[in-house]
Amino acid sequence: MDGFIDQTCGGVTELRVHGVSGTPPAGILNHPHPRLVAGDGTTGFYRRWWPGGRPTGEHPDVPGVRHREAYAWGNLTSGGRTIALWLLLLPFSLANLSYFMLPRPAGGKRLRHATEGAQRLFALLLTGTLVGAVTRAAVDLVGWQCTAAGRACTLATAPGWIGWLGTLWGAEPSKRLAVAALVPLLLVVLLWWIARRTWRRDENTPAPPGAHEPSSGESSDVLLARPRLWRGGAPVWRLRVVHVAFSLASIGVAVSAPFVETFPGLALTVANAGVQLAAAVLAVLPWTARRVDPRSGRRAPRWLTPSVRRLRVTAPLVFLATLGAALVGLPASSAGTTLWRLPGVGIGTFQYALTLALGLFILVSTCLLARLDRQTRRPAPDGPATSGDSAAPAEPEGREDVPGERPAMGGVGAWIVLMIAAGGANVLALGVLFCTAAFFGDPAMTGGPRPPGRRLFLDDPVWWTAALVPLMVLGLAAVTVVLWLIRRAEARRLAPELKPYYLERDDAEAVARTWALASLTDRAGLVMGVLTGIGVAGSAAVVTIHQLRLFTPDGGLAGRAASFGGWALVALISGLALLGRRTYRDPRLRRTVGVLWDVATFWPRAIHPLAPPCYTERVVPELTARIGTLAATERDQVVLSGHSQGSVIAAAVVLQLDPALRGRVRMLTHGSPLRRLYAPFFPAYFGEPGPRAVREAVTWCNLYRLSDPIGGAVFRRVDPLAGGQRDAVDRFCWDPPRPGPGEPLPETRWHSDYWLEPSYGEALNHLVTVKPAA
Repeated sequence: MDGFIDQTCGGVTELRVHGVSGTPPAGILNHPHPRLVAGDGTTGFYRRWWPGGRPTGEHPDVPGVRHREAYAWGNLTSGGRTIALWLLLLPFSLANLSYFMLPRPAGGKRLRHATEGAQRLFALLLTGTLVGAVTRAAVDLVGWQCTAAGRACTLATAPGWIGWLGTLWGAEPSKRLAVAALVPLLLVVLLWWIARRTWRRDENTPAPPGAHEPSSGESSDVLLARPRLWRGGAPVWRLRVVHVAFSLASIGVAVSAPFVETFPGLALTVANAGVQLAAAVLAVLPWTARRVDPRSGRRAPRWLTPSVRRLRVTAPLVFLATLGAALVGLPASSAGTTLWRLPGVGIGTFQYALTLALGLFILVSTCLLARLDRQTRRPAPDGPATSGDSAAPAEPEGREDVPGERPAMGGVGAWIVLMIAAGGANVLALGVLFCTAAFFGDPAMTGGPRPPGRRLFLDDPVWWTAALVPLMVLGLAAVTVVLWLIRRAEARRLAPELKPYYLERDDAEAVARTWALASLTDRAGLVMGVLTGIGVAGSAAVVTIHQLRLFTPDGGLAGRAASFGGWALVALISGLALLGRRTYRDPRLRRTVGVLWDVATFWPRAIHPLAPPCYTERVVPELTARIGTLAATERDQVVLSGHSQGSVIAAAVVLQLDPALRGRVRMLTHGSPLRRLYAPFFPAYFGEPGPRAVREAVTWCNLYRLSDPIGGAVFRRVDPLAGGQRDAVDRFCWDPPRPGPGEPLPETRWHSDYWLEPSYGEALNHLVTVKPAA
């Protein structure tokens, strides 16, 4: 290759790790000609290529002396076309997030284990919700209703590719159900294939040579430092088998339950229900999802793997037997008397009731765990006074030393996020049902003397749930207005304080509005809590009205709300389909959508194996191995520079390094959400012990702006509005910078381009001149 590229490993290396949205290597390096020096096209390490030969100047690459290197991992979340399918898996990702939000007090181990088991069962029911929606749409609306003799799919206006079912088997429902069951089967196979492919790619990355392996019996109070967190090959495989088996059995039940009054139908229904029960039991057992450190001496029970393998074989065999019997023809018995309802769907009602019971249990147990956690953090009455005691001397403003002292949403964020996951899954499920009914016929409520005709019937609970959509829209609008008022009040408060710093110009008001807008991120927990409260209260009201038969959603205000909600769900699913199609074709849009997965899939697939994959299980080992290569001797040094989500990755990597290697590593973070988002929402991992452990492990500098809606200080705010005090880690950056006399206000950089800050170069020089710890 002509030109010059430094591929040596000795000396000082500035190793940059990008944040969300998959910043390309050219942007990370601030250089137009990046070249891959290690890794592959999915994740790789890049350096600057100089086409004119070896460079000269202040910051060139000098072999064996200093280098600038970029680690690009964005293709894990935005590079493949399958990301278009991930849009449907957001509820599964939220379920995984809820697991890591759970409080972990020292005295509540048994209660926490019970709560985690309930979370895993709840996650299994989320899979059942989405697969069940497709099953209900295909097997009930199409196979049972639409293709029956004289119904919508047998009319002359029906599509030819579906009308043949009614023409051929209009009076043989079991055969129609068997064919219709192939649609949800295809969905399960697709979910299995995607999960398996990403599992083989990401979650089986071997431990690198530079990683710290705990000795037998060694434990760490810092959860983020435990190597087992990023080693989920075996537990994710077990959970995937459980979820796929449960899904197959749920389809089998839908096919066989209408014929339960006959012996073949009863036997097949019991067999499928047995598979579901076995999957649920395995999901609850703690060892199914438990991660084990390789050198801890602990092993999974001997019976566990054979049990999972038996389930993996039994589930498809029972499903194939059900499908085969249905194709041969199951006797209809009295099942055909109610054309508007698929017999046997009561099992869906049971799953819904179980979901409600699990949600209530998780709420109560999470509240108890949060209370125990607060008591654990509270100092003893006769202990030393801290800044939280009334007897302690008042700290000056800006003296905020402990990240995450107050967990978001009162410590019950795990339950709130789990409810949001359930709400999202139900919205998708209802959207599928309404879209199917609208495509093949006319969505209708049950009952009435009129003949079915083109009408496809949806049960009253479906319409009642759709009626909640306008309520949620109104709640979202009210929250938006409140946030706008909060921003305006905050801008008015900030403007007078900023006047002196912006030369008494009107620019202070524009900067105040910018900073006030960025501060709304701190209200995220409040917004999530309010919207969840509206949704839960509305669901409780709907369940009460339906169970007590107070009135039906077929007229008046309730009927109009249900109709509006139904068509809104149709529009939502159509919009998601269009977005998925564009995402599949457009790389730029894939990077934009990938921002969501950059945040959500940092955490491993702890309770839901069909969620989008955890990129950290590949990123952490690769970065650890690369640092070991770059800092092989005492004369070498690595400055791990992480922007935004890259700072979270950097913190996780530092705690995985061998203690002997940490002395040759420095950390520079900028736009970091460690305190602002991760500490309050994941206090067990990024609360007080985690950042303190990172600060004790390596020399660390963190840059932040008040215009940044994502990043912030990690330990102590040092900006002028908080007292402007000095801190060993946190450093404030003005944005926009103060203009000179007669100059216009510079452009606001918000969350980007920290590499271009003058303070970035100053911090980098400061870090590389510090000698490694002895």
